[in-house]
Amino acid sequence: MRKKINYLIFIFILFSACIQKEKSKKQEGDKKHFNSAALKQADLYITAFNTSYRLTKKESLKFENLEQPDESFPTIIIDPDKKFQEIEGFGGALTDAAAETFYKLPGSKQEELVKKYFSAENGIGYTLCRTHINSCDFSSESYAYCDVKGDTSLKSFSISHDKKFRIPFIKKAIAESQNKINIFASPWSPPAWMKTNNDMLHGGKLKPEYYQAWANYFVKFIKEYEKAGIAIWGLTVQNEPAAVQTWESCIYTAKEECGFIKNCLGPTLEKAGLSDKKIMIWDHNRGIMYQRAKEVYDDAEASKYVWGMAYHWYVGDHFENVRLVNDAYPEKKLLFTEGCVYPFEWSKINEWHWGETYGKSIINDLNNFATGWVDWNILLDEKGGPNHVGNYCYAPVIADSRTGELHYMNSFYYIGHFSKFIKPGARRIICCSNNDELLATAFINTDGKIAVVVMNTTDKNIDFKIRIDEKAAGTKSLAHSIATIVLY
Repeated sequence: MRKKINYLIFIFILFSACIQKEKSKKQEGDKKHFNSAALKQADLYITAFNTSYRLTKKESLKFENLEQPDESFPTIIIDPDKKFQEIEGFGGALTDAAAETFYKLPGSKQEELVKKYFSAENGIGYTLCRTHINSCDFSSESYAYCDVKGDTSLKSFSISHDKKFRIPFIKKAIAESQNKINIFASPWSPPAWMKTNNDMLHGGKLKPEYYQAWANYFVKFIKEYEKAGIAIWGLTVQNEPAAVQTWESCIYTAKEECGFIKNCLGPTLEKAGLSDKKIMIWDHNRGIMYQRAKEVYDDAEASKYVWGMAYHWYVGDHFENVRLVNDAYPEKKLLFTEGCVYPFEWSKINEWHWGETYGKSIINDLNNFATGWVDWNILLDEKGGPNHVGNYCYAPVIADSRTGELHYMNSFYYIGHFSKFIKPGARRIICCSNNDELLATAFINTDGKIAVVVMNTTDKNIDFKIRIDEKAAGTKSLAHSIATIVLY
């Protein structure tokens, strides 16, 4: 018995030593000084209003010595030696609406769309995408995988609905990305029979007697999708749990969400061998996200199951609240999981401010410790749907099902300035602008390449410099533009 105990102690010490060694290696890598003297090139890619530039590669910038920057000249200073959060990815939502619209397109346009979104070389390289459990507003109808009242054993559970459009669509995306997409899923509502209002729509709550059945439902969903060839990377507990909507919705207070995770969802996933799935709380706006974080993260029994917090953009910016959650709970992740612009009007599809709305949010979210940014629908039709409750909005790509043509909004290119150049595993680095009219962020990728994104929302061109150590390169930020400068 004593020998067995000693052996276990030895294994524990050995395991701890290995963990510490890896941690030390990572810390050493973080401290490693970036050799700016070895910089060979800086390539400029730009998207700009009133031009044909759309993620267009322009000039290569030349670095010259600059010991002391001038405070009066617009300058963006980067420091690769100071690293922050690691990026999980960028992407959008693979919804019923996107899938149904996709299969109305000619084959050549289907191929074009998946390449434009998911190819790292020939597109913008999406790597993190969301889908839904049961129906959402962007489904042509309201449905659940288990509609038999009282079927707590889930014998009638079936994802046959998703096999018609959504699952084949997701698999095409995965194939185009060469299996480099992580997929997470969110429920908009449990089946009606599990809820206090006996309705998937209009809010209502999950009845306490069905908490365990609903936790089992998550397991069923994950395993059925895996059988269909789609691995699930993570889950949010509930889409927008504080909003009673005319579409699928379900309300959880912070205490209720905490209790569901602690007593049912977390243990159920663990028992099913699915403890590697990333559980995310909240999945709603930035305004009161701190209260939800505190309620769940201060409960050790719930917190141990939770990877991080998901959030949206719909009521106010409140970017500082993202940072406050990180400051209070730095061990937990932050992920932007939904945003769109609306209401849909075909005549306004070319307005430039749509993309700028995306750029502003992405830069501020990243600078406040978001580990990734996920858009809403990646594709919608000429009406901003399909949508079974008339809640129409824009997507970065709009398909005209009448002609089979694809229209790429400028928001597609704005997102691409991040997703194409900032890869999973990249770390945010210091990036400070001395000009309030230039928004900027910067990341160093695992291959050592640095991506600096600079956005100008003004009506004027702005000359500026990028400075790293004692070297600087000058260029111009065009009016209403976004640019990515890749240093290597």
